[in-house]
Amino acid sequence: MEQNLWSAERQLQALTSGEVSSLELTRSAIAAIELFDDEINAICVRDFDRAMAAAKHADRARSRGEDRALLGVPVTVKESYNVAGMPTTWGMPECRDFVPADDAVQVTRLKEAGAVILGKTNVPLGLQDIQSFNEIYGTTNNPWDRARTSGGSSGGSAAALAYGFGALSIGSDIAGSLRTPAHFCGIFSHKPSLGLAPMRGMTPPATPGLPVESDLAVVGPMARTARDLSLLLDVMAGPDPLTYGVAHQLKMPIPRHDRLDQFRILVLDEHPLIPTSSAVRVAVGNVAETLIAGGARVERHSSLLPDLTDAAALYMQLLFSGSVARFPVATYDELRDRAAELADDDRSLGAAQLRGMALSHGDWLVVNQRREAHRAQWRRLFDDFDAVLCPVTPTTAFVHDHRPDLLNRRIDVDGAEYPYFDQLVWAGLATMPGLPATVLPAGQSVSGLPVGVQLIGPIFEDRSTLRLAELLEDALGGFRNPQ
Repeated sequence: MEQNLWSAERQLQALTSGEVSSLELTRSAIAAIELFDDEINAICVRDFDRAMAAAKHADRARSRGEDRALLGVPVTVKESYNVAGMPTTWGMPECRDFVPADDAVQVTRLKEAGAVILGKTNVPLGLQDIQSFNEIYGTTNNPWDRARTSGGSSGGSAAALAYGFGALSIGSDIAGSLRTPAHFCGIFSHKPSLGLAPMRGMTPPATPGLPVESDLAVVGPMARTARDLSLLLDVMAGPDPLTYGVAHQLKMPIPRHDRLDQFRILVLDEHPLIPTSSAVRVAVGNVAETLIAGGARVERHSSLLPDLTDAAALYMQLLFSGSVARFPVATYDELRDRAAELADDDRSLGAAQLRGMALSHGDWLVVNQRREAHRAQWRRLFDDFDAVLCPVTPTTAFVHDHRPDLLNRRIDVDGAEYPYFDQLVWAGLATMPGLPATVLPAGQSVSGLPVGVQLIGPIFEDRSTLRLAELLEDALGGFRNPQ
């Protein structure tokens, strides 16, 4: 089943040349799922009958001379996207019977591009965890170590790609949900610039699929190569036609540079609020050395970098403000009372989270204005640098932890424990200002777990970090097969 691990680009070449048919690729992917997914549990909803029909349709289309962007390529879709005729639950037991009548806009784009949808991938309850498990579909395991998490909330998609269950997948990201699973499972992902790819239909069960703008969240591509990320992003990007009309197109700038020796990189491997494990520091250092060997200008300090402590606090306030937006009034009042008891000088991340949960609209506007100041600072930094290289999370994939109270969980960083959600500070670095971030595999830890790094770039210059990831993929070796 070597075909299963081909990139989407390689599959398209084989389909175009007649080396293989979409039906053969689809049958092979289905066989792999049936053989291996019992131990990984990545594909939570299978749609094999419709996939086979779509593959036959793709082969007929090719025989007529059609050539669409993903024609005949098997893919998967995160469970949180609406796909007509398939359940959308977000892992919530009370929603197990909800089946949408319409496709999400990104599912429509996949189908219009000719992709063959194999099924849906697993998520955490309400998409609100750094792992992927829920009462309906169970736990998704890490392909490299079954005792560890694949990450969340797009953990099912990352595990599926690592095992060759389709060439591409689409996920979403507000707290590293595209990036952390890629890092934990040894694949590639891209968090697009805020607003680049529409999210309509990637909505909670029974919620109207409206073209609303997100404050932090994005949808984006996952793949086994950097070039495949660009291939899928080209399908996903562009305004929602319900908002702007079908004729409106958004063009991303071309990459700033085309060779490693042209890039200017700022390297970060330490955060003031949580340490970075030795395995992740080594990986960031190795990528930095690869950049230097390739002739890139690499620096480790800049006065232009926004304050990381303030950035993390702003991110936590915005993130947790949104997470409680639909809480009952009595619960909100309780949170507000607890926040009022915080000491004025308490600048911990836990305090930022509680303050975020208690924000009034007026308070939110003040926080948002501070975010705009950070965005201005990032613009100044990207006059001098083309990308920032940094960790995705402080650690490699951690052991499954299903304790129900997430606020009482802990993350182990080289033997020291920290609050579970403190590990989100690296994800928030790009999320809070809405910047693009590309994750690529950077090797393995001494214990054999994959380690990824992220490349953060200027707003809407997604092609620059994607191109840099392509260049580094050639030097670092890219995806490795966990089997």
